[in-house]
Amino acid sequence: MTNRSHTGADRLQAPTINEHMVSAVVKRLRLGQPVRRRLPSNGLLHIDRQLPFLLLYRRPARGADPRMEQLLRGESSYLIADGHRRFNRGLVTLVEAVAATLAESFGAFLLIEIWRARAPQFDDLSPPFRPAFGILAQRGDALSSTVLAVRTALERIRVQRTGAQVEFAESGRPWAPGMPRLISPQLAKRLGCHSLGLAIRPVFRDAQSGEEFPLIRRALHRSLGRAFRRAAYAFTRDQTTQRPPHFHALGPRSLSGLVWEVDRELAGIADDFDFLLCVSPTNANRAFAACKRRRFDALPVFSYRPLPVDPALIKRRLFRIPIEKIQDPALEALFYAQQSELDRKLTMLGDRNTRRFLYGSLQLYGRVEPPLLDTARRILAGVPSRSRGSAAVKSLTAGAFAARAEEEINHYREIDARVSSRVELRDDVMGIMVSHGNLLINRGQKVAQNRVDALLAHEIGTHVLTYCNGRAQPFRQLYTGLPDYEELQEGVAVTAEYLAGGLTGPRLRILAGRVLAAHMIVAGADFIEVFRELDRSHGFTRQTAFNITSRIFRGGGLLKDMVYLRGLVRVLEYLGRGEAFEPLLVGKFGADHLAIIRELQWRKVISPPLLKPRYLESAAAARRLQALRAGVDVLDLVKRV
Repeated sequence: MTNRSHTGADRLQAPTINEHMVSAVVKRLRLGQPVRRRLPSNGLLHIDRQLPFLLLYRRPARGADPRMEQLLRGESSYLIADGHRRFNRGLVTLVEAVAATLAESFGAFLLIEIWRARAPQFDDLSPPFRPAFGILAQRGDALSSTVLAVRTALERIRVQRTGAQVEFAESGRPWAPGMPRLISPQLAKRLGCHSLGLAIRPVFRDAQSGEEFPLIRRALHRSLGRAFRRAAYAFTRDQTTQRPPHFHALGPRSLSGLVWEVDRELAGIADDFDFLLCVSPTNANRAFAACKRRRFDALPVFSYRPLPVDPALIKRRLFRIPIEKIQDPALEALFYAQQSELDRKLTMLGDRNTRRFLYGSLQLYGRVEPPLLDTARRILAGVPSRSRGSAAVKSLTAGAFAARAEEEINHYREIDARVSSRVELRDDVMGIMVSHGNLLINRGQKVAQNRVDALLAHEIGTHVLTYCNGRAQPFRQLYTGLPDYEELQEGVAVTAEYLAGGLTGPRLRILAGRVLAAHMIVAGADFIEVFRELDRSHGFTRQTAFNITSRIFRGGGLLKDMVYLRGLVRVLEYLGRGEAFEPLLVGKFGADHLAIIRELQWRKVISPPLLKPRYLESAAAARRLQALRAGVDVLDLVKRV
């Protein structure tokens, strides 16, 4: 393995473990500095910061398994070493020095060693890919809570929908079979050093053929990381002077240069094209006028802007990104998911205006689920098509609304001078949209006066704000958008409309109409059939029915518009559980990534959102948000504004 150079004492790399190297390690640990030290035979000591534990893997002289050591890489404190007896003395010196130094700071120290389970352990277990673990604890050691934590975490691990088998035993030798003890009993007792051993069934490889299963290994890597942290968390709270707030707080904080390189390359590709802009018609207004002249009996003809990229060439760049070299399992999973979504979007660009586009859209957004369709139908049946007093509502021109939007952006720019978003009036966009943090408004767009604050909360207070918050984070994916981010983004944006006091009945009906249109196009309906269903059966004006249908049929069938209502329902469920609203504004990510976002926040890799929505400053918004935390049905929203 090749390691990057480091500054200070850590730059001195020794081919053997000697007194000078051990002293340098101890010095850095006492100063709270990270240690990353190459050891003999391609071994490695990595300690992110002062932590009261160390994960260990010793390569046996025979049957060494490089995949086993990969299960530790990416953790915050680990040691990979050659287990040959000629290195024993140096290894004992190093481990005892590390243990003594960290025990001095924390009052106790935990050494967790892993090894590959050997025959006949787990040989008769079926199926062959069922995960299995054997925990060894020092006989008579006071580690009951630590053992329980790691055992519970291991029992949660599933591979191919198969649960894990976990065995536990006490032993006088809780370390790898055939290996010597690394911390003497006298020193361990004096310092408060404890040991745990973990035998791991190598389910990532076929026992007979040796064929490897990389996806299983990745899943096992991530699950084991959680188990290690839960064990360390229980140990730290029970045995040391520290009280970490969460088990993820014990995860790594310093990230390799490769992580930032991969993040930069993925963001660069995402910045090369605006997917939504590429698949949206440039002639929506003219297409409506043409259909109106033909009494809406002819299919509209949409024009699209030329693609700014060659999808095939961009894909070549995309799959050259070395994500497989990322050692942090959480980030590796995140980057692979992003790569997959970019691949799907590029395929859809190549399939634009063909039937294949709809198939890609199904992969990206999924189908309309029966409960969502039922919710949409309830809204269409139960919410009036016109709000009370709507006939007297005045409208703002595109220019007047743009001025209000500029004022809103300037408010955030006063808080953070890095806010560079701008407002553009254009002829080639549908309605109002945000692209790369900029607000694009069709010149012919009109905005009802009672919807101005809601639209500002939606477009500026959500889409622009999360773009700016994402740009303030070290991870660029948080502004380009993580996989499946649209659903949560649009759910938050519609919730923002409600909190701003402008979510009207007609607006909620439009969201429901989009769901119905998405359901119909997947079922095989054409443009005119969907338009007539909305126009004749559900009371939409012809302009609104055309807009809904156009948005669903753009590009060949873009199902994105159904995620507004689906996202709103999920956000209401989230808030109904008493969860906080502000964490959803840290950047552009999906609901499925909330756990990873929280993990990275506990690890202090990403920070809380820099900008907070202006609309949340009002007392009325605070009351509405409190009402949502009590739990509401989506139809209740138009009754509570």
